[in-house]
This record gives sequence, C-alpha cells and structure tokens, in this order.
Amino acid sequence: MKVGELLESSGAGGSRSIIAYTNDKNAGFETEMDSILPSDDLKQGSLHSKNSHGNDVKIVPDEDEVITRRTVVKGHSNPEESVVISCGTPEIVGNGSFGVVFRTKVKETGEDVVIKKVLQDRRFKNRELEIMKLISHPNLIDLKYYFLEQSDQELYLNLIVDYMPMSLYQRLKEFISLHQPMDRYEIKIYMFQLFKSLNYLHQVVNVCHRDIKPQNILVDPDTLLLKICDLGSAKQLKPNEPNVSYICSRYYRAPELIFGATNYTTKIDIWSAGCVMAELLLGQPIFPGESKIDQLVEIIKVLGTPTREEICSMNENYSEHKFPQIRPIPLNRIFKKETQETIDLLYHIMKYDPNIRYSALQCMFNSTYFTDIVSNTGSDSNLSLIDSLPLLHFEESELQGLSSNDIYRLTGKLI
Repeated sequence: MKVGELLESSGAGGSRSIIAYTNDKNAGFETEMDSILPSDDLKQGSLHSKNSHGNDVKIVPDEDEVITRRTVVKGHSNPEESVVISCGTPEIVGNGSFGVVFRTKVKETGEDVVIKKVLQDRRFKNRELEIMKLISHPNLIDLKYYFLEQSDQELYLNLIVDYMPMSLYQRLKEFISLHQPMDRYEIKIYMFQLFKSLNYLHQVVNVCHRDIKPQNILVDPDTLLLKICDLGSAKQLKPNEPNVSYICSRYYRAPELIFGATNYTTKIDIWSAGCVMAELLLGQPIFPGESKIDQLVEIIKVLGTPTREEICSMNENYSEHKFPQIRPIPLNRIFKKETQETIDLLYHIMKYDPNIRYSALQCMFNSTYFTDIVSNTGSDSNLSLIDSLPLLHFEESELQGLSSNDIYRLTGKLI
C-alpha cells in the first residue's frame, strides 16, 4: 500500500486535495528513533514541494484556496479513526531545521490549529507522535489529528495541534519592552500549571520532556492558561537504558547533564522549570552560559562548588575531579524583592543532587509558595481565575503516593 499522494492541483484560484494514508508498517513505523528534533528559533519563510509531474508547487495556497485533507487520523483514537477535515488558508508562523509550522482553521469545527510539518524517516517511528498519542492533559498541547504526506522523494509527518496565542518567552518580552516586571500572581499561576503538567508527564506516562524553556511553553495572557508544547526531544525513560546527555537548551540544562550523566531522571525537567521561574522573576536567564563549561561556571557562581557527594550523585565518574572552591550566593541576595516562600521553592529546585531536588508534585504540595492557590484563598478575582482554569482538578493517577489528608490539602477535596 502506498503511503500517500501529495496533491492534485486544479490551477490558480482552485481548490486542492491532499490525500494522506496513515500510520501503518509500510509507513516506516516499525522501530524506535532516538533522535532529537532541534528547537531552532522559528523564522519566516515559505514551503515548496513537487507534484506528481515534478513541477514545483507552493504548499501555502492563495487566499481563495482551500486545502482538504482526507483520511486524517484523530489524535487519540484507538483503534485509529479516520475523518475528513477541511482547512482554511494556512499562515506560515515559522520554519527551522525541524520543519515548518503554520496556523490554520478546521472548517468543520471552527478550531484554530497549528500544523507542524516534519520530515519523516521511513525506517523509524516518530517518537514525538507516539508520545503525543499517549498524553491528554489540559496543560499539554493536544494532538487533534495527524497525517502523512508523500512527495516524489520524501515522506512528511503533519501534527495538527491546538493553537495558543503566544509563548511564555514572548509574554515575558512584552513586560520587558514596557520596562515592567511580570505580574507576580501571573507567574504563580503559570508555574503551578507548569508543575502540574510535568507531574502528569513524569508520574502518569513516565515521559521526560527534556527541553523545558520559555519558548516551549505556550500561554494565553487573557485566561492565563498554559500548555507545554514541542515534544520533539521527549522520551519515556526506562530503567538501565542509557540516554543522551547532550539534551535540553543550554540555559535550562540540569547540572547532571553537563556532567555527562546518561542515567538521569525526570528531575532534569524540574531544574529547567526552576530556571524558567527564575527568568520570569528576574527578567533574564539566571544561568546565561556561553558554552557547556561556562554554563557550569554560571551555576557554580550561584550554588557554590558541588561537594564530592553531590558530584557523585550527578555522575560518579567525576567524583575524583577537583574544582575551585566557590562559596554559594544566598538566593535572597539574587531575588531581593521576592517573598521567602518564592525563595524557598527555588532553593528546593536548585539542587545539584537530583535525588533531593523536589519533584513536580512536591513543588505544588510541599511549597508554601502555592498556598493561596491550594487553599483557595485570596481576592475574589483570583479565586474566580483558579476555578476557571481549573487549577485544582486532578485525576487520581496524578496524585499517586499521596495520603488522603495530603490530597485534601492539595485540592481541597477528597478523591
């Protein structure tokens, strides 16, 4: 069975059909791919391909064109369910070495969506697709549909996901451009949702994102809804299976990764989340290293020289290495205007030893930083915001390991 046929063009101003056959063995989905999709900054551009006659065809249609995709698979259907959807004129929002991203609207549902188009190696499974089919959480980008697209020589995977107005990086830049600090309650709402989504990834589906950074976190500034996106580097971690250490964008890279650990845990995401939180508070990255070594230097300048035991916890092969002795800087000297509750949470995240670094659930539950959210206290507008998102709705699987009393303290209700 052929994987797909790219398009049938009816000429300028006409409509165009893209027929895609999906996820079967002939599409090259038999084995696992341990590769990383680069998270380059998106740049404006256009995308071209070839039609069946070898002529160059622009993928983005003219304004009066409509794209119809047939045999598109619903993202979470099991067994796979195919549907027909029609999309309006797509708007390129960027491209990079990973592929092309554009925004459009599904005419049948009226949903604004984003399509991420990536080159698919026929020999391997696409790990991002496989993980996105697994996950379903209000704070994770949702896979609506997917389809394969065949050109003369290449196979492309298209992931259709929900649209969000901007990234957290863009939101922070808005405040910086106004010479204003980001609203502290807005930061708190975002961070609670970030830890909530990481807890789901880590505890429910055993997935490590491995590239948490402001550019990979999407937000709606009107509702303060947050969603993690771009699972191109994500992986289900398995015991005794080594992982690549050269992962995660540099400013947000956990120290055990810099030390070359290959048996790391989901705690690397927590470190990254702490770096994101610090950046929102400071208005700039807390550890702006210019290289791998410089990144470690930036961390040591704040946390001090790691002890032999801490080095061993990150990578036992480095336990005999000697480092210059640097004293730590108290976090309250860096975050001079922040509350003690804020500093305490960062203190429990910024740990060399991943074994004592807080988990996502501990960040929500053990931290007094989120007390007003967890206890439903605060102004009427804040309480309304908590209910509307809703922040305190958890599935039972998200709270595994907590006692009934702990669950009540976290959610205000018994599950």
